[in-house]
Amino acid sequence: HQWTPKNPEAQGTVPDAHDPSKRHAPMMLTTDLALKMDPIYAPIAKRFHENPDQLADAFAKAWYKLLHRDMGPVSRFLGPWVPEPQLWQDPVPAVDHKLMGPKKIADLKAKILESGLSISQLVTTAWASAATFRFTDKRGGANGARIRLAPQKDWEVNQPAELAKVLQTLAQIKKGTKNSLADLIVLGGCAAVEQAAKNAGHDITVPFAPGRTDASQEQTDVEAMAVLEPTADGFRNYLRAGEKLPPETLLLDRANLLSLTAPEMTVLIGGMRALNANVGRSPHGVFTDRPETLTNDFFVNLLDMSTEWKPSMSAENVYEGQDRATGKSRWTATAVDLVFGANAQLRALSEVYACDDAKEKFVRDFVAAWDKVMNLDRFDLA
Repeated sequence: HQWTPKNPEAQGTVPDAHDPSKRHAPMMLTTDLALKMDPIYAPIAKRFHENPDQLADAFAKAWYKLLHRDMGPVSRFLGPWVPEPQLWQDPVPAVDHKLMGPKKIADLKAKILESGLSISQLVTTAWASAATFRFTDKRGGANGARIRLAPQKDWEVNQPAELAKVLQTLAQIKKGTKNSLADLIVLGGCAAVEQAAKNAGHDITVPFAPGRTDASQEQTDVEAMAVLEPTADGFRNYLRAGEKLPPETLLLDRANLLSLTAPEMTVLIGGMRALNANVGRSPHGVFTDRPETLTNDFFVNLLDMSTEWKPSMSAENVYEGQDRATGKSRWTATAVDLVFGANAQLRALSEVYACDDAKEKFVRDFVAAWDKVMNLDRFDLA
């Protein structure tokens, strides 16, 4: 992939690095020549050649992006030399209104729960918004409410048709106020978790910190945002068709991006299944006869030795749980669900949450892990 000039007069134009008496022909890579020969690159190179000031500006911006790409939003930057926010930093507007207080939060929770949206709809929407966060480069998260914008609103994992209905209802509740939709999405999830805990007999307040704002489509780089689309999300029991990696491996990858510990990952899986938060309302892993109730039923039934698990003959990556005595079908599950009974470390955690006296601990731990995910991108709270 190296090239030399074909005209003879160019053969000896480059001095040797060590011997001044020697001369060489210049050498170029295909990538170098592309800047001159390619129909797309050539006009760009010509413009930079004729306008060195534009080259200097473009290089400075590209260099800045290269060195700061993994630092997250500009709000995390320090010092007097921080330039204006760039599109690749997924900017969000500054808060320009008084944040809602405890009374307003309680009123909005009540309105959301009375809106006709189900617990599972509110939970999945809040999770879909917040769980795009990546600890590796601090991108994603609920701030900005980009779940309502392209490309996130059209991602298969976000169930676009149902998502549109939820967002429309929340927008109606927001109407006439300065509260952001980003805050209402998270608040709706928190209210749903509280209600699900109450359904299970536990009175607990899910923490909520207002202060998010809504980004615009113009503040969103669609191509750059597209790389955040999950091919799998074990917390919602989602696996894109054709995905070759094991789903339980992809669960660990997602949990790592969310900076979750093994106990946090475990309790979130159990809670999300109890809340019926699977994509498409799939029954896989919903080991309970009282969905949308925050119980430890997932762990109790997962570890029930009277259930025998076998691979499904009709669906890939799906298992059927049958009563050992009668052969009657009880549950269906994915490898993501069953790994919490098969892996030694995860089984030990599951056994803790399956105990009769761990119901309250399960709810407390789920709420703490949920709160962590909802605020992963709230660097202003740190």
